[in-house]
Amino acid sequence: MDIRNRIQQLLTAINQGVYEKDTELSLSLLAALAGESVLLLGPPGVAKSMVARRLKSAFKGAKAFEYLMSRFSTPDEIFGPISINRLKEFDKYERAIDGYLPTASVVFLDEIWKAGPAIQNSLLTAINEKIYRNGDSEIKLPLKLLIAASNELPAHGEGLEALWDRFLLRIICTCVKDEQTFYNMLLDDNDKEINVPSELQISEEEYADWRGQINRISLSAEILHYITNVRRQLKRLLLDDEGTARNVYISDRRWKNIVQLLKASAFINGRTEVNSSDLLPLYHCLWNEADECEPIHQLVIRELFTSCLEKMEEITEAIKSDIRISRVRQALEDFKNNCSPRNELEITDYFYYHVEEHGTGHTYIFAVDYLALKEQKKENAPKQAVIYPDPLNPGRSIIRCYPGGTPSSSASQQRVNLYREGTEYLLIDGVRYPMSQRKKGEKTLPTSGKSSQNLFDKLPQITLRNYRNELNQLFQQLSTFTSSLCTDNLFVTPADKELITRYSDEVLKRLRNVEIEEEKLQFNLQQYGGANQKEV
Repeated sequence: MDIRNRIQQLLTAINQGVYEKDTELSLSLLAALAGESVLLLGPPGVAKSMVARRLKSAFKGAKAFEYLMSRFSTPDEIFGPISINRLKEFDKYERAIDGYLPTASVVFLDEIWKAGPAIQNSLLTAINEKIYRNGDSEIKLPLKLLIAASNELPAHGEGLEALWDRFLLRIICTCVKDEQTFYNMLLDDNDKEINVPSELQISEEEYADWRGQINRISLSAEILHYITNVRRQLKRLLLDDEGTARNVYISDRRWKNIVQLLKASAFINGRTEVNSSDLLPLYHCLWNEADECEPIHQLVIRELFTSCLEKMEEITEAIKSDIRISRVRQALEDFKNNCSPRNELEITDYFYYHVEEHGTGHTYIFAVDYLALKEQKKENAPKQAVIYPDPLNPGRSIIRCYPGGTPSSSASQQRVNLYREGTEYLLIDGVRYPMSQRKKGEKTLPTSGKSSQNLFDKLPQITLRNYRNELNQLFQQLSTFTSSLCTDNLFVTPADKELITRYSDEVLKRLRNVEIEEEKLQFNLQQYGGANQKEV
């Protein structure tokens, strides 16, 4: 039986008679195999202690220790009383640890923040190094998992920060939410003993061997890049739509332990390298305050789609660039082939008329578009157009009538309605602007021949990539990636799947919009024959 199927069956076995605690049990087992500790945060009576008892059943011959902390708890109650015999016979101050935390494989400490400083100090070493100093000797603890519980977060300013930082996974526990599940819980015999088959339980030898294999799991540059992006964004985490931000502190020790957790996830799921699905439980490791949970959950999943969004943005910009260039080339082609103006308007760069007094005074309209405009009369509808930065000369603006109807819009474009008044004025949204006239005696520049062709040849080429094929590939990648996130990891939760689906749908909608831009480009090329294209 492979490791994934075995762990899946083991989780099913220890989930018997426990309702809506799948996340707590599965992530606690993951933490145990990664050598990390768990904090369960929630009100009394939500089966926090049962999680620890069930985890004991996952290990062969495991011993458990469970204790409810209070302000008056002493180290004797946690680590064992002082051994009177050792003190009398050998003059050694040692504890009788049998049956207490130092001999347990699975430990559950309830109301953890009520522990006094003496207990806290010993716990720091026990959790992190799995070592307990008993008298003048150090004991290597058999501890596989320490689960702490509380109904509140540690108070600030009471020296609990170090202990809080030791709990890598912080899981919020709630009452049963689903109505039918609640009824099943009421009618079930919760006191019955569960039977975990011995072939599913993890032995000491297996545990040690698995830990060694987990250490050999690799991380790709892509995963490290993802961690870096999340780490940077945590320095200014947006908590709400109003822009409230907070710097979420994550220690270097926690980041190192997080990597160990990711490796354990990859190993359990039968992989030799961490992949994107292993990152899903990450948000349980990053929050410090309750109001950070949801924003961090969204951040962790949103960042998984970054590479897809970056590729989509690159394709979008390339398509828009081709659209702009195609419109310029189409207009110049029309003017060169079809327009022989006999008027007194000044021609600039062979193809433009200058619109005086508009903007900074550097606004130009294609001559072919200007001459096609109608006079402002009741029976005439205005021509819709866009004003945009000239891709050939950023210092000026170009007015271009959109062929075939409504113009597209973007941050760099202004939509306007146009009429002309004779050959002397241009009306932009009802405001009249004079057109530059040729000076007396000035000759009309040629609109055809070698000189205009040289200018035409200098224009940018349309780099006609196979955008449709690239978009189809991106659609397929998105579908495959979304499916793998939801199925490749045993530890994905319903809340994870819901967010994954939501963000995938958002990316899908944006891809549909890119398809529309690609269709606009194809329309332009078909209408004008795709002149002077350079296929790549």
